[in-house]
Amino acid sequence: MCGLPQPVPEPAPVAMPEDVPYPGTIILDVDARDVERRIFRVRETIPVAQAGELTLLFPQWLPGYHAPQAPIELFAGLVLEAGGQDLRWRRHPVNVQAFLVDVPDGVDAIEARFQFLSPTDPAQGRVVVGPDLLMLQWNTVLLYPAGYFARRIEVDAALRLPEGWQHGCAMEAANDGDRLRFPPVPLDVLVDSPVIAGRNFRRIALDDQAQVHLAMAADAPDQLDATPEQIALHRALIEEADLLFGTRPFDRYEVLFALSDTIDSIGVEHHRSCEAATLPGYFTDWDESFSRRDTIPHEFVHSWNGKHRRGADSWTPSFDRPIGNSLMWVYEGQTQYWDRVLCARSGLWAPEHALGALALTAATHEVRAGSRWRPMSDTTRDPIIAARAPLPWPSWQRSEDYYSEGALVWLDVDTRIRELSGEARSLDDFARAFFGAEAAGDWGTRTYVFEDVVAALEQLAPFDWHGFFAARIEGKHEGAPLAGIERGGYRLVYRDEPTTYWANTEKVAGNLNLTFSLGLTVAADGAVGEVLWEGPAFTAGLTAGSTLLAVQGKPFSLEVLRDAVRACRGPLQVQLRTGKRERSLVIANCSGHRYPHLERVAGATRRLDDILRPRRATA
Repeated sequence: MCGLPQPVPEPAPVAMPEDVPYPGTIILDVDARDVERRIFRVRETIPVAQAGELTLLFPQWLPGYHAPQAPIELFAGLVLEAGGQDLRWRRHPVNVQAFLVDVPDGVDAIEARFQFLSPTDPAQGRVVVGPDLLMLQWNTVLLYPAGYFARRIEVDAALRLPEGWQHGCAMEAANDGDRLRFPPVPLDVLVDSPVIAGRNFRRIALDDQAQVHLAMAADAPDQLDATPEQIALHRALIEEADLLFGTRPFDRYEVLFALSDTIDSIGVEHHRSCEAATLPGYFTDWDESFSRRDTIPHEFVHSWNGKHRRGADSWTPSFDRPIGNSLMWVYEGQTQYWDRVLCARSGLWAPEHALGALALTAATHEVRAGSRWRPMSDTTRDPIIAARAPLPWPSWQRSEDYYSEGALVWLDVDTRIRELSGEARSLDDFARAFFGAEAAGDWGTRTYVFEDVVAALEQLAPFDWHGFFAARIEGKHEGAPLAGIERGGYRLVYRDEPTTYWANTEKVAGNLNLTFSLGLTVAADGAVGEVLWEGPAFTAGLTAGSTLLAVQGKPFSLEVLRDAVRACRGPLQVQLRTGKRERSLVIANCSGHRYPHLERVAGATRRLDDILRPRRATA
């Protein structure tokens, strides 16, 4: 039929990257001194080899985020010039991270100026700048030419900080007037080497070789007052990781540790460093927040698992190529398993804290219904699908369950190897053989595929590992994978008092977690958080986003709700507000508190106790 609309022609795609050197070195100058307005100002000189159209890219697909996390909406003020002449630019019609510019004849370099408007409120994105400290991610302050592998583009970077501030970074820097000048490095190394800086700063060696450092910035000087005993536990973590993996896949490593409530908490892995922003009282309120001590172990393990060794589809040659996540249950799932183990082995957690963490994970997956329809393998796409946005029903939708459910699967693998080998081998042996560097200090990246994981396990303990993972990773099921806990000499039980780990997670979060009694979590102001799919609160009609006003006729507080659940053996009445609507609901069949615990099984081989035992005493 004539006259009906037809699609316009597709625009030319951005050039595919090639493994050839980029002609020349990019000069990057970042001014981070405007911490009040939280603006990074950038000047960048980009050499060009010839006239014609040049495509400049803002990094989009970022390792460690497993998703296109480029905050392009915070990029502003772009001006491109050559020889004093303003160059017109236009955005690619499809790829909004790509900028097209025509390079005139006789030009050997263009200059770009722009700003990165870092968030001033969490609603705008991750807050990375406060009045006394900042964390700089290089991917937010650069453009790079399309058509080249990131490792073939060299960048010479400099950074200006507020006067008197100190910094930490995996790249060593030299003072050059009012700038820190870093050595020229490939673009992928630069992006993988963020900077922490602050007015209140302290750097401490965590090993005898002075290769691993804790580089800390804080809102106030006293927050840096880590005791010798606290530092000793972090040194023990490094020693336990060395014993686990054997050789180090780095020449140096910086834990970039922010103690702050003015920037957002986060943990992001890099090959020779990690970004970890946590509670300002991490050291000064040491016993009040111990459940948060797993961040550094988790990100440190990623130097081996995730950076040195990486699933083949998680490695891409440049930051415009999509990342695949099919092996995230190895990358993140096994890392979460090891962070719990290393917390216990190092003493950052007492053994009962690690058991409490495992109990919480096991019980959570035992009651979540989403595994009935969605295999865990599909959750590896969640960083792209949901980008960690709040979900209305996460227990049904599932969200990155490859972390926590993956950890339970790897506990199953560990205890199974031990059983199959007559206790002669364990997942420790897999970690050393599979993730250890071929030579000390080798920090190259080596990729692997699923068959490599299976082959390495079969060398340790012959078994149908292919079928094992197919069932647990690709299959749908009901309940949690508890075989590792049970083979470890424990069983999951419920009691009316929480573990010390559980109680601490509630204290840190400032909420009441009633997942296994009422099927909901509640904040101190009455805001309902997650509601368990098909749980009692769900059946009564509660939803996330409602606010509790009263419980059993009494004005709401966390203590009123806690006491009401403790005393309840039947229906529980709540008054709530959802939007502008107020109503009363009855949650049926409340039978008191139910908190998950791991209980030792009499006469069973206590493999889990051995897994959590320090290795330093027997090394």
